[in-house]
Amino acid sequence: MTIGATFTRRGEGYSRDARYITTRVSRDSTSFPVEPGRYRLIAARACPWANRTLIVRRLLGLENAISLGIPGPTHDERSWIFDRDAGGVDPVLGIHFLRDAYLARDPNFSLGITVPALVDLASGAVATNDFAQMTLDFSTEWRDFHREGAPDLYPAELRQPMDALMRYIYTEINNGVYRCGFAGSQESYNRAYLRLFTALRNISELLEQRRYLMGDHITEADVHLFTTLVRFDAVYHGHFKCNEKKLTEMPVLWAYARDLFQTPGFGDTVDFEHITSHYYRVHLDVNPNQIVPLGPDTSGWLSPHGREALGGAPFGGPATRGKRSTAPGPVAPGEEVPLAARAGHWGNFHEELARTTEAADSRAQGTEHSRTQGTEHSRTHGSNGDVIHPRNKSRDWSAIRGILNV
Repeated sequence: MTIGATFTRRGEGYSRDARYITTRVSRDSTSFPVEPGRYRLIAARACPWANRTLIVRRLLGLENAISLGIPGPTHDERSWIFDRDAGGVDPVLGIHFLRDAYLARDPNFSLGITVPALVDLASGAVATNDFAQMTLDFSTEWRDFHREGAPDLYPAELRQPMDALMRYIYTEINNGVYRCGFAGSQESYNRAYLRLFTALRNISELLEQRRYLMGDHITEADVHLFTTLVRFDAVYHGHFKCNEKKLTEMPVLWAYARDLFQTPGFGDTVDFEHITSHYYRVHLDVNPNQIVPLGPDTSGWLSPHGREALGGAPFGGPATRGKRSTAPGPVAPGEEVPLAARAGHWGNFHEELARTTEAADSRAQGTEHSRTQGTEHSRTHGSNGDVIHPRNKSRDWSAIRGILNV
């Protein structure tokens, strides 16, 4: 299997491919109506855009309405693959390549084979891969199937300021780390770097005053910011050269991120093994030798955050079903992140490293040779790290502050 892709163009800045399937699964759709049991969410744990759907689906309690398929952390030049499922196929769709679901939609499909993708089980075809709209529709179109106590992640009275803030987070932070990592020139990297850390400082200033981005309770905006922050030290700081500071060196954002991580529905969707394996093995133009770091130590994610002092609580606010929102129950059987990939376990490899290094040294005493791992720099159809919604164009932090009344 060939792993890898080319994401940078020498001398150029990074620009996302914003083409995706814009069909919506909605209550009034004749092609893809909301219907429990009809769709399967394909969401790679490695991908920050897919991670959003995992969090929102769990917070809203849609596990029984929308089934879940998890491809492995890497992909070849054709597609994300279900290489970690028994027999190398998704147990429900019966396919090895996610590409097959896209070709079932359109035999001539030539755009990105991206995650997340919502697949129609009746036809085996992708209904939509519009990740930006997908989670909003989970909150609004799928409301009849929310669990009792599901939080209102997209409150009608907050949508205007929320949309503005989420556009800012998209362009300056979610996409900002990619502009740094895939910059094709020093000049474009410099610009991207300054934009990113300016935005992080702005958001940090906002979060000094409130526990969550929109106030006292979690919303969709927090989901958007979290999936970048949780990958920051593991991937973006080193791999993407976003190295002015680590997340752990930004006190407000680090405490905020830990607060969310320790909230049911957030941290229990995070797989650090998938995250690091994906970025360091797939981006060959950034990391041609595909060496995957053993760190960082993730135990800090479980340390006290102290954000309770700001008031508020993740749940207890308005609910889509019931009077007040409550925390989701345990992770659905079969959807748990493996223990070794969780915070507090991933990154603690000292004993294992000592054993494997000793064994390797022993083998090396009998023979000396070098091996070069063959790689092929082929253009992949890409992950949803290559896709972003065209609405996300706002850079004006002053305007955002005005909308949020801060």
